[in-house]
Amino acid sequence: MRKLTYYIACTIDGFIGDPEGDATSMFAFTEGAYVQWMGTEYPESIPTQARAFLGVDGADNRHFDTVIQGLGSYRLALDIGVTSPYSHLRELVATRSLTDSPDPRVELISDDLVGRVRELKAEDSPLDIWLCGGSTIAGELIEEIDELIIKTYPQVYGTGMPMFGAGFEPRDFELGEVRTFDNGVLVRTYTRKR
Repeated sequence: MRKLTYYIACTIDGFIGDPEGDATSMFAFTEGAYVQWMGTEYPESIPTQARAFLGVDGADNRHFDTVIQGLGSYRLALDIGVTSPYSHLRELVATRSLTDSPDPRVELISDDLVGRVRELKAEDSPLDIWLCGGSTIAGELIEEIDELIIKTYPQVYGTGMPMFGAGFEPRDFELGEVRTFDNGVLVRTYTRKR
């Protein structure tokens, strides 16, 4: 069975964006050894339009062959005229407001997100599924998330969009690898305790 991995950037205090979901202040930390690590270890997480610039155009997908994101995350690409931001992956967007996909490579999921994720997890593939964001769908899929890879940037927002838009219920994960970078970024990997 394939894993669903929530691979996400956040602030020290656990926010993935400001109250409107904007995380552009975190972009300042995407440089140096950290970006080199992302390009080597997770090249598929780099948007198609940035792959050539970062020297990973044509790099094989190492961990994921499918990406799921909410409309808020997908809208960042749409707003700059990109309809398939991860064309090197199978793309799914969870949305109730878009009724027609702006790109034939992008599948819209308007209902039963959990059921669709379970179908994806049951597929026979050596690669896993990347949950790209955002908060609402992470909250909806929290019981399906097998792994967390949290890229913590050295900022504090104080308030904003949390990693999970879910009600209070403790869920346990086990800490695995921890990687630090000179620019203050910390990457932690957790697996769900079953």
